[in-house]
Amino acid sequence: MPSIGPVDAATRYWQTQRSSKLMPISNRVTPGERISSLRRIIATQGYAVIIEAHSGLSAIVGETARAEIDGATKEYDGLWESSLTDSGTKGLPDASIVGPESRLHTIDEIIHVTTKPVIVDGDTGGETSQFDDLVIRLERLGASAVIIEDKVFPKRNSLDASASQELEDPVIFAEKIQAGKSATVTDDFMIIARIESLIAGTGLQDAMRRAELYIQAGVDGIMIHSGRREPDELFEFAQAYRPLCDRLGRRPLLVSVPTTYNHHPDEALVELGFDIIIHANHLLRASHMAMRKVAQLILESGSSFQADSICSPVKEIFSEVGFDTLAAKDRQRNAMLRLPVIIPAAGRDPIFPEQPKSLIDVAGRPILHHQLESIRKAGLKDVVVVRGHEGAQFDAYSEEANLVLCDNPSYAQTQSVDSLMKARTYMAQGFVLVFSDLLFDQEILGQLVRTDKDIVLAIDNSYTYHRHDVDKRLDLVVSKKSFQTQFRSLSPEPVTELARIGKTIELDTADYEFIGIAFLSEQGAKILQDTYDDCMTRSGSSFHEATSFSLAKMTDLFQELIDRGFPVHGLEVSKGWREIHTRQDLEIAEAEMAALAQRN
Repeated sequence: MPSIGPVDAATRYWQTQRSSKLMPISNRVTPGERISSLRRIIATQGYAVIIEAHSGLSAIVGETARAEIDGATKEYDGLWESSLTDSGTKGLPDASIVGPESRLHTIDEIIHVTTKPVIVDGDTGGETSQFDDLVIRLERLGASAVIIEDKVFPKRNSLDASASQELEDPVIFAEKIQAGKSATVTDDFMIIARIESLIAGTGLQDAMRRAELYIQAGVDGIMIHSGRREPDELFEFAQAYRPLCDRLGRRPLLVSVPTTYNHHPDEALVELGFDIIIHANHLLRASHMAMRKVAQLILESGSSFQADSICSPVKEIFSEVGFDTLAAKDRQRNAMLRLPVIIPAAGRDPIFPEQPKSLIDVAGRPILHHQLESIRKAGLKDVVVVRGHEGAQFDAYSEEANLVLCDNPSYAQTQSVDSLMKARTYMAQGFVLVFSDLLFDQEILGQLVRTDKDIVLAIDNSYTYHRHDVDKRLDLVVSKKSFQTQFRSLSPEPVTELARIGKTIELDTADYEFIGIAFLSEQGAKILQDTYDDCMTRSGSSFHEATSFSLAKMTDLFQELIDRGFPVHGLEVSKGWREIHTRQDLEIAEAEMAALAQRN
């Protein structure tokens, strides 16, 4: 007897496509991948065990259920969307009362929060045109298969022994199968015929005759059903199925739904030749019993306290449906929004000596005002300005703009690294660095803080159009990918690791220019501070492009991080920023802003 326990990981292709504990918000599977997954599972392990789902939450339970057996993990291979349980969930009988739109809504709900293949109970399929439409819509959603039964509409549930089980003419039903197959787009979507001969009492020979017609019509699977506890005729059908298929030259999958005869284990059904075993209504039945028990207990005890022990904790449900993941992302976003933006603005610019460069007017407002506008639009609130030259000019502006001011009394003898570290009190949770002479769009900040790297610089590859060495030496960057043989690509990565940064890099060697905006996570800020402290112990010698560590610029410190093996990444931007270095830059920026104001 073949084992249907856990299989080797190499053969479990589909299992490798998902994490061991899925949350709905993180599911990533295309409809095409899901459709083909059922065939793939059966091809690799020889069978599929399916569990019923009637809602998003029950689907998550079926998707994430695990059992440890002999040191290996066992799980369900897919989900069954049943008309019985869908109707029951809505408080209605299984008698084709729930319409197709409602059924499709439930199917979409299940598919939205899972990755496993879904088999749909299509009842009788309706009229041929209705079945065509159902096939098209199920395939578009990503269902792997639909099972339709050969009864006349409206059908009655097969478990109701008192109901009339009128069968459809098998020729007409075969034509419906052919029409459904013609409506499919892919070869992977399956139409399975459910033969009700044993339910209706027409016997084994009628079941075999119907199976032959349906196989000739192109069906992908045969489900043989029985309502008996000892389904001898069903097992006889399974034994006769292989010779029938051999005679017809093709063997569709064989499906079992052992609701009434579930004392026969799945292993035995696989041994008999069944390819798919569907446990068709147990999650709904379990939830119904539990709900009745809890409702009764609360009435009897006069409070819900005693019922807590047989109810899942709210936190567990939150976790199952992905609320924990959502809340974690919210916390992460809120933490990001509390990131301080540090603007070192202490130095004296010889081109604009009369005031701090941050307070130079561009289009009637200081550069700092434009920066704050972009920072606040990006959702960041806390701004720290390090002042030095003519620092008193910030006083009036800081109160209005709600700034934190830090002083750098040694600004005339140091450079940007020293100014930045005057604000280290605000770096504990990470920070954003913005140079004081930049105009920029808020989207650059948004992109930076959304990366998953610890140290990320905004870089631009349009530097070749600037006047390097004429107006100023640019902060040029060489990426690690430029050393790779496959550097050129039609699909460039937006984030790349950097190998060199500095003003002495030659133009034809560089890949990018550092624009003066950077993001450092909590870990990135710690790395930067620890490196700074270590470098301070040996500050007497030259430091990269600086004659001493006290005169180090940010590019020198970033190069030190790279040399020490800490990954420093660059996020490529191509528009949305301008540096104010010269009075000509000022005129260009004012003209651009005027043009933008007219367009808006």
